Amino acid sequence: MPVHEGLALHAAATEAGALGLPLLEVGTYCGRSAVLLADAARTAGVSALTVDHHRGSEEQQPGWEYHDPSVVDPEVGLMDTLPTFRRTLHRAGLEDHIVAIVGRSPQVAAAWGGPLGLVFVDGGHTDEHANADYEGWAPHLVDDGLLVIHDVFPDPADGGQAPYRIYRRALESGAFTEVSATDSLRVLRRTGAGI
Repeated sequence: MPVHEGLALHAAATEAGALGLPLLEVGTYCGRSAVLLADAARTAGVSALTVDHHRGSEEQQPGWEYHDPSVVDPEVGLMDTLPTFRRTLHRAGLEDHIVAIVGRSPQVAAAWGGPLGLVFVDGGHTDEHANADYEGWAPHLVDDGLLVIHDVFPDPADGGQAPYRIYRRALESGAFTEVSATDSLRVLRRTGAGI
């Protein structure tokens, strides 16, 4: 995530923190954006939550452009970003301000029962995964809560289309109104019922 998008995410998380509810991220990877949410949560006195299976998204698997062999567990031969994520939080001094939930987003969302002030969708970039993240977590957003979507590329030449499609879906639902756009980061406010 570029710095200016990170600053926009932090600003959204800071604003949403004023609602007094948890801030949730789907798709943690190594924790760069989680640090931003945790810092905003610390300031607001709320919890930041991250949901990730820590095995990497599609584009991070061997043979793909964003694969990083340094995060492959040599014992099991699969990606494992959880140790790197924990080190990131430790270095930032934010371990006490975030709850890491290790699991697949749809399963965790199905078990989640509380309201959220912010949902940041930055998980898998297939239609299946992006829709599951949106459908699982958007219903938990309260009125005036913020839905933040990363990697929104209107032009297919710039990137995958699944995040763009859930962004369009959210706007077309009438439940969300766009607040800001910073390159590929979109911030939407819940202004109505539904998804």
